[in-house]
Amino acid sequence: MAEFLTEKDKRTHYCGTLNEKNIGEAVCVMGWVQRCRDLGALVFIDLRDRTGILQLAFDGDSNPDIFEKARKCRAEYVIACHGTVRARGEGAVNKNIPTGGIEIAVTELKVLSAAQTPPIEVSDSKRAKDETALKYRYIDLRRPELQRNIKMRHDLARVARQYYYENGFYEIETPMMIKATPEGARDYLVPSRVHKGSFYALPQSPQIYKQLLMLSGFDRYIQLARCFRDEDLRADRQPEFTQIDLEMSFATQEDIMQMNEGFIARAFKEILNIDVPLPMPRMTYAEAMEKYGSDKPDTRYGMEITDISEAVKSSAFVVFKSAIEQGGSVCAIVCKGAAATLTRKEIDKLTEHAKGIGAKGLAYVRWVDDAPNCSFAKFMTPEELDAIYAAVGLTKGDVMLICADKNKVVLPTLGALRQIVAKKLELIPEGQFNFLWITEFPFFEWNEETQHWDAMHHPFTMPLEECLPNLESDPGSVRAKAYDMVLNGTELLSGSIRITDWQLQEKMFNALGLSAEDIEKKFGFLVEAYKYGAPPHGGSGMGLDRLAMVMTGADSLRDVIAFPKVQNASELMSGCPAPADPKALEDLSIAVIEEKE
Repeated sequence: MAEFLTEKDKRTHYCGTLNEKNIGEAVCVMGWVQRCRDLGALVFIDLRDRTGILQLAFDGDSNPDIFEKARKCRAEYVIACHGTVRARGEGAVNKNIPTGGIEIAVTELKVLSAAQTPPIEVSDSKRAKDETALKYRYIDLRRPELQRNIKMRHDLARVARQYYYENGFYEIETPMMIKATPEGARDYLVPSRVHKGSFYALPQSPQIYKQLLMLSGFDRYIQLARCFRDEDLRADRQPEFTQIDLEMSFATQEDIMQMNEGFIARAFKEILNIDVPLPMPRMTYAEAMEKYGSDKPDTRYGMEITDISEAVKSSAFVVFKSAIEQGGSVCAIVCKGAAATLTRKEIDKLTEHAKGIGAKGLAYVRWVDDAPNCSFAKFMTPEELDAIYAAVGLTKGDVMLICADKNKVVLPTLGALRQIVAKKLELIPEGQFNFLWITEFPFFEWNEETQHWDAMHHPFTMPLEECLPNLESDPGSVRAKAYDMVLNGTELLSGSIRITDWQLQEKMFNALGLSAEDIEKKFGFLVEAYKYGAPPHGGSGMGLDRLAMVMTGADSLRDVIAFPKVQNASELMSGCPAPADPKALEDLSIAVIEEKE
């Protein structure tokens, strides 16, 4: 039978908060049994709570009843103990934990909940397989690593609120059931019982509402907003996530960037005691793609992309020649000292990866012996090869990977290979945080599937003034007042200055191929709102989960979210999604039709 807490059972301390300064104090601690060691005349229990582990000591001579009760405790029992803090015996100090110099001489023990043998062990050193751990997530969450991760996520939320409150922001909630608006991913739809056949959407972001709040005169808005996107998952993506969402009136792009930099600097100092140098480096989208093949480059290591088109434009190698003639380029990355690691077999694997991205193949030079081994040497003269090696600084021991095609293939391909090779060569330094602002994003991106221009960010983004004349004549050249904050190759924040001129907004909608009917149907209320006096404004959304993931060094968002989804967007613990009750579907006028095989 479980025992119950009484009024005298007041917890005085968390396990991890006790130390040598508390020796001699009478305390009451509670938590889970990590392990129980029965030494015959003595029993030791390691007690665990969210702050750490504390040793409890039981002596059979002092209180036989309590001693016997302690001997029966097993892993994950929940207990409460009264006792006195004392120093551990000579040679018994555990230097691996903060409480390793003390223990509690227990005078009273209550077993609040006995536990069956758990299906997974609560240990950072013996992690269960993902599927099992997520099925028993409530047990997996007891692991110290996940306890620390969730606490850091909490600390980030706390610091965010404090910082933005101090800077004049109001925290305002926006609706969770909204009208579906195109924002780049599929919406999660919620059927209406009252308005049969109509649906709400869960917000991909509070974008329209926070802009309307600026029109309403609130000037500075902040929200730790829950967002939902029905898209394929990956390590840094979940179907539901939290972003630190803000909007500022009468603000420039620089104002918004500096405001977010201030939060990052404060969060890193308060939580990790790390000073983030400000201002953060800036780089245009075009420069990032040319150097790193990515709009979220990891700048903790080099291996930048080099355009060697000029050095090979006169060669007889048809792959290089045709790429340049068709308006593309020939680019390379040099992997310094990689010849021993990047064997021919490894290069073949990289070639297959490049083809998976969209490249036709991969040329290479691997310099192991006195002369480089070049995959295209028979198509080049020795002078031409020397010119290429000189252009990229190739020396003995290096490997050069080359891609030739249109830039939209070449740059992302080499950008992806750069990341793979950096991991293979262990070039990425631990504990280093490289921040970077990416600016001047293209406003439009061409959609091959629909054969029309889409907004790269969203249709409310303000173009650079000098690009306005090109809206209709050359959409591909239009750059936006948009900005992303990148940390170690992860996009943390995305934001932009908004369009506040309703006539310009309609022109942007038209450039995106939206008819007057489409505009009225999807955005009519917003366009009308801008006709009644709109302050210049802009904002951003910062991924709270992603920031926590990078700061904790976690490999996946799952490690910083209490109850995450797996790759097929299901939750293994509760078994959702699940079929709905037929009566509930009937009330919603919804029928589920099974697909025939």
